[in-house]
Amino acid sequence: MSKPNPLLAGVAGRCPNCGEGFLFDGFLKVAPACEACGYDFAKADSGDGPAVFVIMIAGFVVAFSALFVEFALHPPVWVHLILWLPATLIISLGLMRPLKGAMLAAQFMNKASEHRNDE
Repeated sequence: MSKPNPLLAGVAGRCPNCGEGFLFDGFLKVAPACEACGYDFAKADSGDGPAVFVIMIAGFVVAFSALFVEFALHPPVWVHLILWLPATLIISLGLMRPLKGAMLAAQFMNKASEHRNDE
């Protein structure tokens, strides 16, 4: 059996090592270890990276769409609120888990770990 693409496995929420086990133990909580291969996720930490990417992507999509609708249709403010608040929530929640999985998989691919230099 060949090794999976770690980045695609991370986006799918699977173990970047084997592609079989689950990467998450909940919506965003990282599992302690892979249930299939036993790979330890204890040192995996994506930090704020996924949140920053989600803010950038969702912000661009919603802001561009809202401006386009405003200049094309001139709707009242309540229409903007009904359209763009739920859109922001759906896009943000929809992107958070795949992007967090991708960041964790990128750490796995690059063999990243915390480095300390106490000289």
